[in-house]
Amino acid sequence: MADHDLHTFTSIMDALVRVSSNMKSMERELRCPVCEEMVKQPIVLPCLHSVCVLCAAEVLVQRGYPPPDLPPEPNTPTSSPHMRSPRHARRPPPKTGLDRVLKTVCGSYPGRRRKDTPPLLMMFPCSVCKKDVELGEKGLTDCLRNLTLERIVERYKQSVSVGIMAVMCQFCKPPQPLEASKGCADCKANFCNECFKLYHPWGTPRAQHEHILPTHNFRPKVLVCPEHEQERLQFYCRACQRLLCSLCKLRRVHSGHKVLPIAQAYQTLKEKITKEMNFVLANQETVQMQIGQLEGAITQMELNSSVAQEKLLAVVEQLREALAERQAALAAALEDSRARRAEVLEVQLQEKRSLLEDAGLVNYTHELLKENDQPCFVQAARVTHYRLTKAIEHLQSFSLSADPSFRHFQMDGSREHREICNMEFIRAPLAPVIDTQKTLAYDQLYLCWRLPQDSAPAWHYSVEYQRRVGGAGSVWGGVRTEGKGPNSTGGWLRIDDVGGTSAVIDRLEMDSVYVLRVRGCNKAGFGEYSEEVYLHTPPAPVLAFCLDSRWGLHADRLALGKGQTYARSVPGLALLQAADRTLTSCHLTSDLLVADLSITQGRHYWACSVEPGSYLVKVGVGLEAKLQEWFHLPQDMASPRYDPDSGHDSGAEDAQDSPPPFCFLTMGMGKILLPHQGMTHPSGNPLTTPLPPRLGVCLDFDKGRVTFYDAHSLRMLWEGPVDCSAPVCPAFCFIGGGALQLQELVANRSVEQAPPRRVTIQTRATNLCN
Repeated sequence: MADHDLHTFTSIMDALVRVSSNMKSMERELRCPVCEEMVKQPIVLPCLHSVCVLCAAEVLVQRGYPPPDLPPEPNTPTSSPHMRSPRHARRPPPKTGLDRVLKTVCGSYPGRRRKDTPPLLMMFPCSVCKKDVELGEKGLTDCLRNLTLERIVERYKQSVSVGIMAVMCQFCKPPQPLEASKGCADCKANFCNECFKLYHPWGTPRAQHEHILPTHNFRPKVLVCPEHEQERLQFYCRACQRLLCSLCKLRRVHSGHKVLPIAQAYQTLKEKITKEMNFVLANQETVQMQIGQLEGAITQMELNSSVAQEKLLAVVEQLREALAERQAALAAALEDSRARRAEVLEVQLQEKRSLLEDAGLVNYTHELLKENDQPCFVQAARVTHYRLTKAIEHLQSFSLSADPSFRHFQMDGSREHREICNMEFIRAPLAPVIDTQKTLAYDQLYLCWRLPQDSAPAWHYSVEYQRRVGGAGSVWGGVRTEGKGPNSTGGWLRIDDVGGTSAVIDRLEMDSVYVLRVRGCNKAGFGEYSEEVYLHTPPAPVLAFCLDSRWGLHADRLALGKGQTYARSVPGLALLQAADRTLTSCHLTSDLLVADLSITQGRHYWACSVEPGSYLVKVGVGLEAKLQEWFHLPQDMASPRYDPDSGHDSGAEDAQDSPPPFCFLTMGMGKILLPHQGMTHPSGNPLTTPLPPRLGVCLDFDKGRVTFYDAHSLRMLWEGPVDCSAPVCPAFCFIGGGALQLQELVANRSVEQAPPRRVTIQTRATNLCN
């Protein structure tokens, strides 16, 4: 039996310890964010955070607001029923229902003059939100007490201080007050059994008071509206997220808002919190795993911090050693210069001292002049004469033999000082800036970027791309490797160790949208991603060709560039002579250029750039035989019979069933003339569109259709039929001056970088966040 009692007692104590531990773990949730102590009389701010009412008042006073009216603190004499002052016992007379309704709806009483000064809006700096919260005109008076938080704090204190801190009866006579067993919510005092019966006799109104457990913090029984006294809060506004009374509900500010009864709001919020709590409890393994990851990250962070600290000290020590070595070298050079100058000046000083009246050279000369033997005098006086001559020269033109100043040995350490003061840890590169003018999608994707000026240098870059259009399409630019393709929505594809500021991406899907981004990397790790750029791949395989010069070009009007991908047309001598002969008509000449290959099947796409200042340029396709006939039988451009578009500009061929042998799009002076398809401007003029930087052409030989695009955005400009019963050639026609450049293949561009290494980024890993 004793063992059973001991086991029961041990179980009870373990349960108490477990409950106490759980209560202690939530102490952080019960602290005031201002004073960082347990909250006392907490109020709810408009941002839904809770602070002590005294802390909030102190913050407002520090900001220069007038001191607010605060409720009396618990356990003060004013809270005791027999020590309550008469002033506190006096309550203002209740307002009538009419007064409350008028104040609620009208905002003030009828006939009362409104204040001339605007109301003072109090702003409270919430330390949790890190921003100022508007309290309104009444300040803290509009903030409700958080009674639920008060109850939780009280239960927490009781669980932590079991058997240590007892609540004593406030009415027992000393010297032996008894422990309180009940508390009265109406009297706001604690009583023992005898005192409770004494102060709450049967048959009196006090017998109906609500008794509660003993406490040091008495709260109001219900929440009442701070603006309308004795009005209970019975509604909840979801838009304003505030509790309302029946009179606040009538205000215009809540018109159109969804207002719920407090019981419904209570049930809804309680169900949501219960579901959220159940979800958290059901995922305790995930929480524990994440806690383990965070603990490991903290440990790794501390270790990395120690390593970084050691490296910092090593770098500083290296700088000190280098500075000390440089100081010693400079000091040695300075000392060497000083010694040499001192030696030279000392020799000059001795020479000058020898010229004094009582010095050695003068005395020696006096003795030498006493010599009467002429041969001996001449023999001995030659050296003295030389010395005296030099001394006289130096005396007449005196100058120091060495510069005593050390102007050339002054140190300017301002630049080094600035460098030392500006020493920082290595920063990761900033987000690269995509060069949208050079970035394009043609036979392959070509991405070009640059780093901002204030960015740290990057050792290499990582380019990532992903297909954003679903569905399988033909492989474009090569054969796709096995595994996850670019049309997979699971992850990004990445090209690592890109040495330059450009990259080429191949093996992509045709007629698809790809999103690309890039980030730099150096010793500090990867930097931020650039803005994502979207590129639309061509709708068909790219056709590579050059301009054909076999049909006998007019050298005085048309010239081809190197590689035969560029052509320029200028008005020739014949046009100038024709313009000189007549003033009433114009005779224009046309120059035709075709590709050096013909198309007999499939779908093909190519692009070109037309100089915006070109007079008239036609871009399109045509039957090879008809093009040769047109070239060898030139016609007058002004003749009404001449029609190279075979009706696309005049509408003469609409009634014919057979498709035209040519299909051209005419452009000039920075605009494109869209051929008729029932589309005209409201003014009656044909539709035009601005000339894009690059014009794309897609020929579907099997369907006999040709489509023109804005090659930059793949926006379709116009589509028309063409006769594909025989080989078809891309063709270009110049009328007057103009220039045209075929789009260079991306594969022909030289990108100086290592061969790309392509890996798939795992969606569950955090490799991209390094």
